[in-house]
Amino acid sequence: MNDKYSVQGFEISTCSAAVIGCGGLGTNVAVHLAGSGIGKLLLWDFDAVEQRNLNRQFMYTAEDIGKAKSLVLKNKMKDYAPECAVESVCVKIETFAQLFSATEFDIVILAVDNIACRKIVSAFCEQRGIPYINGSINGFYGTAYLCLPGKTPPLSAAGGLEEVSGKQLSPSMSAGIIGALEAKLAVDYFLGNTRSAGKLFCYDGETIQELAIKESDSVDQL
Repeated sequence: MNDKYSVQGFEISTCSAAVIGCGGLGTNVAVHLAGSGIGKLLLWDFDAVEQRNLNRQFMYTAEDIGKAKSLVLKNKMKDYAPECAVESVCVKIETFAQLFSATEFDIVILAVDNIACRKIVSAFCEQRGIPYINGSINGFYGTAYLCLPGKTPPLSAAGGLEEVSGKQLSPSMSAGIIGALEAKLAVDYFLGNTRSAGKLFCYDGETIQELAIKESDSVDQL
């Protein structure tokens, strides 16, 4: 066991993460990472808060409707974890390659349901060798996957770039669980524990199972 990982107390104040998506998953990811003591967060989202978001995106209230999610979350995170440096970006993901600084953040966390967005960000991370995590949710179900480019199969092998078949369940009841799991995988990486990399964690409403992904695997996304 990694000695740094085995200690009960840990220090991640020098670590940083870019969270792509500030919805049900992203709000949970941000809160758990800030609560764990991460030093720097980037919150990236182009959407504004809507009424239909409020049942599962717990950091937003009716007063936030119409405001940019990334900015609202940034301001609330400052109150929640003032020691954490929080930045926000409210532009379309198509500009990711131009605006994102690959040297400023240790890991990228995908918290979106948009397949095109996942393709853009995952391709960028694969090309630049940046570790990234993807979370997918659908009703009571969800998955999480930590990818280390060059060392583990890409997100496509884990089914993360496939369209969801059938009608999605809404509202999503798994956002809190998968968001927390994404944050946990990030902390694992920060602490040098990569045993969870390359494994697809599948939540079925009751249990979480691990699937070891191979380069040739094609896993249907939940």
